[in-house]
Amino acid sequence: MIVRPAAPTSPAPPGRDLFVDALRLFGMALVVLQHWSMPVLSFADGRISTGNALSAGGAWLITWISQVMPLVFFAGGAANAISWRGSVRRGGPAPAWLAVRLRRLAWPVLPLAAVWLPLPHLLLALGLPQQPVFTASRLAGQLLWFLAIYLVAVAVTPPMLRLNMVYGWRVPAVLVAGAVAVDLARFTSGLDVIGFLNIGLVWLAVHQLGFLYADGRLSRPWTMALTGYGLAAALVAFGPYPGSMIGMPGAAVSNMAPPTVALLAVGIGQIGLALALRPWIVAFTRWPVVSRALAWAAPRMMTVYLWHMSALFVVTSVVVVGLGVSTPEPGTSAWLSGWPHWLLVLSLAMWALLRGFARFEAPPPASPYRGGMVRIMVAAALTGAGLLILTAIGFVPGPAPVLATGMLLAGLLLIRSASGPRRPETTSPLRHDLT
Repeated sequence: MIVRPAAPTSPAPPGRDLFVDALRLFGMALVVLQHWSMPVLSFADGRISTGNALSAGGAWLITWISQVMPLVFFAGGAANAISWRGSVRRGGPAPAWLAVRLRRLAWPVLPLAAVWLPLPHLLLALGLPQQPVFTASRLAGQLLWFLAIYLVAVAVTPPMLRLNMVYGWRVPAVLVAGAVAVDLARFTSGLDVIGFLNIGLVWLAVHQLGFLYADGRLSRPWTMALTGYGLAAALVAFGPYPGSMIGMPGAAVSNMAPPTVALLAVGIGQIGLALALRPWIVAFTRWPVVSRALAWAAPRMMTVYLWHMSALFVVTSVVVVGLGVSTPEPGTSAWLSGWPHWLLVLSLAMWALLRGFARFEAPPPASPYRGGMVRIMVAAALTGAGLLILTAIGFVPGPAPVLATGMLLAGLLLIRSASGPRRPETTSPLRHDLT
């Protein structure tokens, strides 16, 4: 028997899957919370030292819940399947669907680049030490890995959906088998570079599970949860995998970069657990106060994701570098009592950034794309390459970030159509259209 909250509920927005919306918002909220909570920071002799609070004791277990990128890709797969099928029903061509999604993914990065390309030069000219400036500049671009991989997932959505229609469960099964083969080759040969093949296999596998959810074909959530977490525990206990699902300082192996089968197993466990809790999650999202909060947050998700590390850098520059206040030892009473205040200050900094940059989340009005598939693929390649360069190098002074930003601009220019009615694009890339 399912017990639902007794509070009054508001109806779901027409044509939306509240479960998918909630997973995406929950996922992004946990990403921000984790990034804000785990740094252990100190400043001395012109250098900032960084550690990870989750590396202390058994805190790595938290990452089995807090590392939610598998859930985000799963929800993205469901959203892409629903949106693509809605576009097909309306007679929309595949290139136009891809162009809309590409614009929504790439456009919000431009304000980030506009700030961070000149900012390191300005800070250095003002006399700030080079090492913390370069560290912040590099980390400001690392978050863009998600957009680069998600762009690939969006680009292959139409053919992968066709495979899903024909082969169903066998498609993610093949992707999982490929990820297992990659890890075997990586750890038996000692060539870690082989593991980077799993960037595609692991994330596309959970994205493909989102297609099955959209089809109503994920019917055994507790089996998924127990199997996923059980396999992850066995892989950590008997295999070469660390317990943490995020990279830890000094660790020989990271489950995240590149993603491993252990992370994939945790992701399957998370998806199963979320599906098992789906009735309560959906009922919770219908509470009026929760519904209003979700409606406010949804069109700002991309801005929060792109700028939350900048908020961390602002607060760090004032508190740690400027005032010389170091992070207390993780897990101590000083750390636990200071953590809420730290989050409050970061939230205030994030609020200021939201006020300034949320307006740039949606692309400006554009006429419908009328080009061919080759042109949209070139645009996607340019955009993806630009995002990958910024992921690897960030905004550290030099020609590479400028080149990467130029590639983003070129990709966006390629998909602008010169004819047809212009209309605003008000939907965030992290939301979906079910109509």
